Amino acid sequence: MRSPALVLAALLLFATAPVLARGTIEKVNIHGLDREDDAAMIENIESSLSLYDTIGKPQGEARLEYLINQAQRQTRQALEPFGFYSPTITVDAPRNGDNVTVNINVDKGQPVRIRRSDITITGEGEHDRYLREDLADFRPAPQEILDHAVYETSRNQISRRLSDRGYFDADLTRRQVSVTRAEYAADIDLAWDSGRRYDMGPITFHDDYFRPGLFDPLVYWEEGSYFHQGKLDRLRESLVKLDYFSSIDIQTHPEQAVDGLVPIDVNLVRAKRSIYTVGLSYGSESGAGVRLGLERRYVNRRGHKFNSQLDFAQNRKSFITQYRIPAFRWLDGWYAVAFTAYDEQTDYIDMRNVRTFASRSGEINEHLTAIASVNLLRERWNYGETDENGQRIYQYSTLFYPELRADYVDVDDRMFPRKGISANLTLRGGLEGAGSDTNFAQLHGTLRWFVGLDPNSRLLLRGEAGTTYTSDLVSMPPSLRFFAGGDRSIRGYAFREVGPRTPPPDNYALGAKHVATATVEYERYLDGSPWGGAVFVDTGSAFDDRMDLHTGIGIGLRWRSPVGPVRIDIARGLNDPDSAFEIYLNIGADL
Repeated sequence: MRSPALVLAALLLFATAPVLARGTIEKVNIHGLDREDDAAMIENIESSLSLYDTIGKPQGEARLEYLINQAQRQTRQALEPFGFYSPTITVDAPRNGDNVTVNINVDKGQPVRIRRSDITITGEGEHDRYLREDLADFRPAPQEILDHAVYETSRNQISRRLSDRGYFDADLTRRQVSVTRAEYAADIDLAWDSGRRYDMGPITFHDDYFRPGLFDPLVYWEEGSYFHQGKLDRLRESLVKLDYFSSIDIQTHPEQAVDGLVPIDVNLVRAKRSIYTVGLSYGSESGAGVRLGLERRYVNRRGHKFNSQLDFAQNRKSFITQYRIPAFRWLDGWYAVAFTAYDEQTDYIDMRNVRTFASRSGEINEHLTAIASVNLLRERWNYGETDENGQRIYQYSTLFYPELRADYVDVDDRMFPRKGISANLTLRGGLEGAGSDTNFAQLHGTLRWFVGLDPNSRLLLRGEAGTTYTSDLVSMPPSLRFFAGGDRSIRGYAFREVGPRTPPPDNYALGAKHVATATVEYERYLDGSPWGGAVFVDTGSAFDDRMDLHTGIGIGLRWRSPVGPVRIDIARGLNDPDSAFEIYLNIGADL
């Protein structure tokens, strides 16, 4: 039996014992770091602190004390990857009832800098020019701050370069970064043994449909040449452009190499054979319409292609059908034959034409592509002329002519270029008596220059020029004359508005022998946002003898959407004080 005195004493002890305090971390503040310049450090500290996982959750006193004590150590460790090994950190946690605010005060102190850097490659890769360039460019260099992210990037780049250039046996034999805190100094010691360099071995395409050997011409290197990942990347790019496959898996097997030759397997999975498209369209000039399309990605085992598209709108109608045959043995391209038909009944013109052509396309190099074609064009048009019975008087033209088009693109990003240029040039001409109603020669080109000013802005400069020589301009059909005005020309004016026209009231656009236009455009995007704006000035003219410059100015809204840039522009022409505002919508990269 328990003594009543002992029970009473226990009750008194329980009643007088202190109640363990509890608290809730309400907020964590980091002081002493700049939110802009030190944003990466702050983010790393926030991701390292255990405190953030407990915000808003009641904690016991012992747990609170433990979390606050850990904050100093975790903050210190979070600063080391940026080269700050000796910071001064204080933590205080004032209470407001049960709510606790944690203040972490940071003085980064003096950073650790690289004192000595010993980075070497032995083996066959020792004399590889590209590897030597990577060694010379290694960062951080002596006297620079020891930034671990920069260090890891440089080290991984060399390891990746070794693999990309065929040094599959490469081994990182020495890897050490020694930090002397008292001297704020660090020494880097890295060494690779590259081993031998392997060569390109036999390549095998795994596919159960296409004719054997069809893709062999896409392999532009010789078996036994040095291995390089870039060769396989170029092959993948060529296979992707064919649009035959839903999956392309290129595998190298250095473990199966014989006499240094690495076998390569290309595993191909065919894409859906036929693509049907149906859509609605609307244009201020063309009116409402419907669009129908059929594409056969591959017609047969020889890789032939077929596509056909019909655009049927109120005022404009077009039809095109094309058949293409692979021409991989030279310039990675296609042979094509096509037929097109076009009908336009707008305020600008009354025109119909049919055209057949045969072409050969190909890639000269990674930046330059070319298309050579022969064309037969038959066109009928009317500029409002009528006979005494009110019937329209049509003019006709038949032209047979060769054409050469070259496209050059050298930009940092084809979807949203910030640096580089793109250009295209077209040359065509025909002879009277050799299938054409008149002698003519025509040259037309455009140039776009992209200049990145800072991470959120860029400058776009565009120029266009075209000229025609002909002994009989009347016989030149409107489809081969030059017009100006509208999007990608002179904004602030309607499509084909600028240039020679018939007298009122018909006021048809005649088209011109020459054209020259230019654009200066500045784009600015919000920090970290896909949204931005633009201001621009367009000027130029389409003319026969004397240039009559028309200038338009405007502003635009920009959106870097997942499917490509979207541009909405509002512009007004300056040549007529009563001119209306024009609105333009454009989707896709403007190359």
